[in-house]
Amino acid sequence: MTTFVGVGISTRLRVNLTPSEPLGLWQVVTPDRPAVAGDLVFICPPPGVLSDFGLARGYFLRGPCPSGAAPLIKTVAATAGANIAVGANVRIDGVPLPHSWLSSRDGQGRALAPWAGGVVPPGQFFLHSQFRGSYDSRYFGPVPDTGLLGFARPLLTFASIGTL
Repeated sequence: MTTFVGVGISTRLRVNLTPSEPLGLWQVVTPDRPAVAGDLVFICPPPGVLSDFGLARGYFLRGPCPSGAAPLIKTVAATAGANIAVGANVRIDGVPLPHSWLSSRDGQGRALAPWAGGVVPPGQFFLHSQFRGSYDSRYFGPVPDTGLLGFARPLLTFASIGTL
């Protein structure tokens, strides 16, 4: 197991076990440019209330991020300056974000509150997954771009059950 983890860290490989993106083996690719809307990224959720809540509810797996969570695989839906409106779905600068319906309850029937919406602050990303049950910026808002580990490249993946 130690060898497997060591190889994974040195080659920047990650195994995705969540339905937010296809299950399987992924590579963290070192960014050669700033991340923009549409990029699929690995990012650490910031320490504090967001990660504590995600870990307590089982939305985040435990892992090596400073928050104690595993890196998330999400799409950057918007960057600094974008105006996000959150209602039954998400609108970015007035344009509906596909597959962004919100749920008032999680899969275990617990209440989920959406993020209030607003402008994405400098140095932050609004993250999204097409998986309806994903816990992403629809619920927790933008996150600091300092948590960016790299772009996510699928190497050997399998379709997730319940995607879209």
